[in-house]
Amino acid sequence: MGELSIASLLRQLPYFTTVTEEHLHTLAQNAIHHSYSSGQIIFQEGDPSSGLLIVVEGHVKAFKLSPDGQEYILSLFGPGDIFNDLAALDNLPNVASTMAVTDVKVWMIPPQDFASALQADHELCLAVLSGLARRTRNLVSRLSDLALRPVTTRVARFLLEQIKDPALAHPTVTRTLIANYLATTPESISRSLRALEAAGAIQFDRHRIIIINQEELHQQAQLSPN
Repeated sequence: MGELSIASLLRQLPYFTTVTEEHLHTLAQNAIHHSYSSGQIIFQEGDPSSGLLIVVEGHVKAFKLSPDGQEYILSLFGPGDIFNDLAALDNLPNVASTMAVTDVKVWMIPPQDFASALQADHELCLAVLSGLARRTRNLVSRLSDLALRPVTTRVARFLLEQIKDPALAHPTVTRTLIANYLATTPESISRSLRALEAAGAIQFDRHRIIIINQEELHQQAQLSPN
């Protein structure tokens, strides 16, 4: 992919919609392309900052491990998503590990180039601050769900999140992965999925979970359809 194509990709992302052409092409020129196979580590928690990463194809999980090796998934990223913002901003070590859930292609903007762009472009700073605020709100919402909502409600909410990004269609997105994302067990996920199937909200096609009644799924998620 050439520099002009990279610039076009960046222009479509919320962070970069208002960036000047000069700064955009500088970022595009310095961006580095990487490919990863399913199951391959992209970077480890505690390693030096890997810069700002943008998913072009595939799905990525950001996770932490407990002292006994239990995985907890912090976020799932798909095409068009940006991740590793914090380490790219402060140039401190990566705050979590990331792994390719499927085969993945990403662009990486080195931290020094991202920092230079932020110093030069006020609008980019505002866009990044807005993005970080949005992610903080989502994190607070997730923490509230984990503390206050039953597993079936959390599963229903997770499924609704996937409507715009159908990651669940890929067989490597397992019930264990969903369990690690929702801080529960695969057995609890299976029971909740059966309950949602019995309620007529979803059905199964081999490994795929198909949403057949969004209104019912919203009710199970305790959310308004609007």
